[in-house]
Amino acid sequence: MLGVALVALASPAVASAAQHKDEKLPPRVRLRADAPVSTAKATANAIGDAVAVDGPLLDPVDRYSRLIAATTQRTEHRQKVHARKKREAREAREEEERFAQLPGGVSIETLTAIAACESGGDPEAVSADGTYRGKYQFDQGTWESVGGSGDPAAAPEAEQDYRAALLYSEAGSSPWPICG
Repeated sequence: MLGVALVALASPAVASAAQHKDEKLPPRVRLRADAPVSTAKATANAIGDAVAVDGPLLDPVDRYSRLIAATTQRTEHRQKVHARKKREAREAREEEERFAQLPGGVSIETLTAIAACESGGDPEAVSADGTYRGKYQFDQGTWESVGGSGDPAAAPEAEQDYRAALLYSEAGSSPWPICG
């Protein structure tokens, strides 16, 4: 009895499918069980025994997959940029804290006046002959005498301020005969 009911239900569907077989169907419903599986794409597009004759059936899935991949890449990039900015901010804050306390009670106003006179306040300033470098126009010997290493003009501004305050607390304004 159940088998008769299934045949009765399936018969109109089979007849309808046969009747519409020659009609032009949109690509997304053009599946054929008897289509040859000849290409890798067709094999990848197989659904059970039916094969997508054209790729458009899976195009929305492909587009969605590409969207997911692109979104993932953008998100990962944003996370990397955010992490880098956070790390740089932390490093800058740590460096600023390290040189925040000026030695010898030297005021930042005094240092600002010297820097404005020496280099216009530019921490990367270099004299015309290259001898004097940085915000306070240190020569290499003086820079090293207060614990600096490397190029004074390449040192962070906070370190230059700290080293200038250290020098000022040891020698007063004499290292800056014109601007001190």
